[in-house]
Amino acid sequence: MESARPAHETENHRVARAAGVVGLSTMLSRVFGFIRDVVVARYFGAGLATDAFFVAFRIPNLLRRLFAEGSLTIAFVPVFTEYLKTKSREDAFELARVAFTLLSAILVAVSVAGVLLSPAIVTLMAPGFRASPDKYALTVLLTRIMFPYIFFIALVALCMGILNSLRHFATPALSPVILNLCMIAAALFLRDFFAEPILALAVGVMIGGLMQLAVQLPVLFRLGVRLSPDFHFGHEGVRRIGALMLPAAFGAAVYQINIFISTLLASFLPEGSVSFLYYADRIVELPLGIFGIAIGTAALPSFSDQAARGQHDEMKRTISFSLRLMLFITMPAMIGILALREPIISVLFQRGEFDPRSAVLTAQALFWYAVGLWAFSTIRVVVAAFYALQDTKTPVRIAVVALVVNTVCSAALMFPMKHNGLAFATSIASAVNVLTLAYLLRKRIGEFLDAAFWRSLARVTAASAVMGLSVVLATRTLGWTVAAPFGHRFMILLTGLGVGITVFVACAAALRCPEMTTILNVVRRRLGRRQGDRGGPTGQNR
Repeated sequence: MESARPAHETENHRVARAAGVVGLSTMLSRVFGFIRDVVVARYFGAGLATDAFFVAFRIPNLLRRLFAEGSLTIAFVPVFTEYLKTKSREDAFELARVAFTLLSAILVAVSVAGVLLSPAIVTLMAPGFRASPDKYALTVLLTRIMFPYIFFIALVALCMGILNSLRHFATPALSPVILNLCMIAAALFLRDFFAEPILALAVGVMIGGLMQLAVQLPVLFRLGVRLSPDFHFGHEGVRRIGALMLPAAFGAAVYQINIFISTLLASFLPEGSVSFLYYADRIVELPLGIFGIAIGTAALPSFSDQAARGQHDEMKRTISFSLRLMLFITMPAMIGILALREPIISVLFQRGEFDPRSAVLTAQALFWYAVGLWAFSTIRVVVAAFYALQDTKTPVRIAVVALVVNTVCSAALMFPMKHNGLAFATSIASAVNVLTLAYLLRKRIGEFLDAAFWRSLARVTAASAVMGLSVVLATRTLGWTVAAPFGHRFMILLTGLGVGITVFVACAAALRCPEMTTILNVVRRRLGRRQGDRGGPTGQNR
C-alpha cells in the first residue's frame, strides 16, 4: 500500500514516523535526565565534589558536541546515503567499516592524550580550582576517569549515522536514556565502594558510554552491517566525510562561542542575570530538544536520499512538509510559552531562594527567548537540507554572520533591556540565520516554500492565536498572581495547559490542518501494527 502512494507522501510519512520516534525518545531521556539530577543532588549535594565532577564531565561533553553529534553524524549521513543509493550496499558498508576503524584509532590517541594532559586541561577549563589543591586534584582524577567517554560516544554518533541512514531511529534516540540509567544506578549502588563517593558517578558515566555503544552493535549486525577492522584509510568516501566534518565542527564551535559571549556580557548586568537567562533557556530547550532536533534528525536521511538521487523536486516537497510539521508543533508551543511564561517559571522554580521577583525576571527573559522559538526550530530543517547537499560551509559562514549580529544586538540592548536584551538578541540572530539560509537554499534548489506551506502556516497561526487568547483569558479569570500559594499557581498552570491544548486541537481540526491528520495516521498505523503483532496468524498475514 505504501508503494501505491506518491513518492513524496511516502517520504513525508517516513519523516513524520521517525520524528515521532526520536521525539518520544528524547522526551523519555529528558525525564530520566531530571531524575538523574535529583538523585545527584540528593546524594552528593552541591559542593567541592560536585563542582569537580561537573567541570570534569563538561570536558568530554564539549568534545562530543563539537566532533561527535555536532559534526560527525551530519557529515557521515549524506555520504553514506549516497553510497547506498548510487553504489552497492556492500560499498556503503565498506565505507562504514573504514570510518569506524579510522575513528577508533583516532579516538584511542585522543583518549590517551586527554588522560595524560588532564592537569593542563583542568587548568584551562577551571583555572580558579588551582587555589584549592583538593578540588583541583579531584577534578584531575575525575577527568582522567571520564575523558575516554569521548571514545564511546563518538563511535555511538557514527553508529547513529549508519542506523539513521538505514531508517532505524529508535535505538540511537534511546541511547541517552542508557547513560542516565547508568549514572542513577552508580549513584545509588556504587558510592559506598569508593573513599570519595563522587568517583562512583564517574564510573557510571564510563559504564554508560560502553553500554550506549554496546546496544547499537546488535542492531547493526541484524541489518547486515559488520564493523570488522578495515584499514583502507585512503578511501575516497572517508576523505569526503573528513572534508565535510571540519566546517561542521567549526560551526558547532561558533555556537559554543555564542553561549560564551552571552554569558560574558550577562556578567556585567545586575546580580542574577546569568541565572535568569539560564533557567529561561532551559524551558525553551524543552520543546526545541523534543521536537526541533527530532524532526531535523528524521529529515536528514530523507533529504540525503533525495539529493543523492538528484530528486530536487521531491526534496523541495519534503523540506516544505518538514517545515510545516515543525511549525505545526512549535508555533502553538511558542504562543503557549508566551501566554504562560510566569506560571511555568513560578511553578517549576519558585521556592526557597528563588523568590517571586526572580520568577518574574526569569519569565521576562523567557518571553524574549520564546519569540525566537520558530527560528530556533526551523533552522534544524534548513541546515539539514544543506548538509544533505554535502554543503557544510554555507551554514558555517552564515553562523558567523549570526554570531556578529548577536554580539552587536546584545551590546546595543543589554543596558536598556538588561538581561532581556541578551535573550532578544539571541532571537534576532537566530531569525537572521534561518532567513538568510532559506534565501540561499532557494537560490540553490529553487522555491521550496510551496502553496501548501503558506496555507498551513496561515491555519496554524490562526489556531495558535485563538489558543493564546483563550489561555490568557483563562489565567486572568482564575486570578493569576505570582505571590499566590503553590497549589493555586499549580492549578492555574494545569488549567492553562488544558485550555490551550483543547482549543488548539479543536481549531486545528476545524481548519482541517493536514499535519494533524498526518500525526494521527502515524499513531493509528503504529497502534494497528502492534495489534496485528498480537493477533497471531491473522496479524502476520495482513
